[in-house]
Parts: sequence; structure tokens; C-alpha cells
Amino acid sequence: MTVTGVDFVSLPTKDLGRAIEFYENVLGLERGPVWGRSEETAVGAEFETGTVTLALIATESMGIEFRPHAVPIALHVDDVAVARAELESRGVNFLGETIDSGVCYQALFHDPDGNLLDLHHRYAPRDA
Repeated sequence: MTVTGVDFVSLPTKDLGRAIEFYENVLGLERGPVWGRSEETAVGAEFETGTVTLALIATESMGIEFRPHAVPIALHVDDVAVARAELESRGVNFLGETIDSGVCYQALFHDPDGNLLDLHHRYAPRDA
């Protein structure tokens, strides 16, 4: 067996409609399929990031206990400062100042369900 990639990363939600609104209209991600016969009965929705699909999952409707991600999912942006300012103008609150790790910039924030997300831009070459 050979793993050749990651098809999607799941994010739990208690309110799928609210999560769809956030990922589509606040983060501006391209919306993909909704899982279910209609949005009213949906259990999940997909959003494209350009490299990995984010799958929002209404966990409790699937018999899975809701627990938000406590470690960040890093969302690549070309300019963390610009992206942060845009999200702040849309009401997103960040956790502290932007981090400069010596290889990348990061700005941490939560989605409406408390999942930890990270605006991320690596500026150092990978072989450094």
C-alpha cells in the first residue's frame, strides 16, 4: 500500500449552516458538495483550499461526540498581514500577535465552533 495524498481534512461543527456561512463568506473558500439530500438535512459540506479539501461535519448528527480541533489547521496565504487585516474587518478575532517562527508567519484564530485555524506563510526555503 502507498498513500499518495490527503483527500480531505474533517472539521467538526455543531451548526453546519453557521459553519458554511463562515467558511464561504468570511474565509472566502470555494464551496463544494453538501453531504445529504438537502441543506436542511445535510451532515457535511466541503470547501476547497487549492491543495486539500476541508470537510465540515455535523458530528453529533452522525453519532460522533463534538470536540473542536485544538491544534491549528494552517491555511496558506501569500501575505499573512493582509489576510489578517481582511479577516479582522469581517469580525474575526485573532489569538495574540502574528508569530514569526524564523521560517514562517502565522496568525491563529478560531472558527465559530472553536476549531483552531492558522493563516500561514512560509518565507524560508524548505531546505534551509
